[in-house]
Amino acid sequence: MRVAIFDFDGTLYREETFQLLMDHLKVHPTYYTKYPKFLRSILPRYISYKLKLYPEKRMKERSMQIYIQALNDLSKDELIEYFAEIADKMQDHFNTNVIEQLQQHVKQKDYIMLVSGAFTPLLTAVCKHLHFDIIIGTDIPFNGQAIAHPQTIEHIQGQRKNEKILKALKNYTIDWENSYAYSDSYSDLPVLQLVGNPVAVSPDKRLLTYARKHRWKIL
Repeated sequence: MRVAIFDFDGTLYREETFQLLMDHLKVHPTYYTKYPKFLRSILPRYISYKLKLYPEKRMKERSMQIYIQALNDLSKDELIEYFAEIADKMQDHFNTNVIEQLQQHVKQKDYIMLVSGAFTPLLTAVCKHLHFDIIIGTDIPFNGQAIAHPQTIEHIQGQRKNEKILKALKNYTIDWENSYAYSDSYSDLPVLQLVGNPVAVSPDKRLLTYARKHRWKIL
């Protein structure tokens, strides 16, 4: 079985979802009062990160935890509705070139995976019109209808993506040499190196250099 693995931010979706998440909270007609506390919590860590005193991976994970912590009193249904509102704003910002590649993999009956650090409920809502056999994102822990322990959220990035991919495929025999992976970021190098056909999509500087050196396809 061949697989086709797609990143989301900067790849399938042209923008960065976390900025959209912040903007949505800031102007939300009901939840906007939660934004100042969220900003106060995240700002010291962001400044430390910009000063290279706080690791990027930890910064991203902590940002996701702080965001959900700001919405901690929402029920599961309310949070899903909240993410659906954001998803509606995102529909015009998909990368049409990547959509075409996705549709080609559907025709070829490849096993298609979306693997992203974005929140899973957001990915599910925004990609409901697209075919994916599995969506792997950053899960939000729930205890019934309540959000449970936001500080335990594990942001799906770097090597964690590979771990999740391999776990999801453990019962399949994969033709890795003829499989594909699509990403814009050097941080996804472990994922891109899994397959015989890595594709750099509007790549960042480090990935562009690496892709050119190894003669990877650049989209």
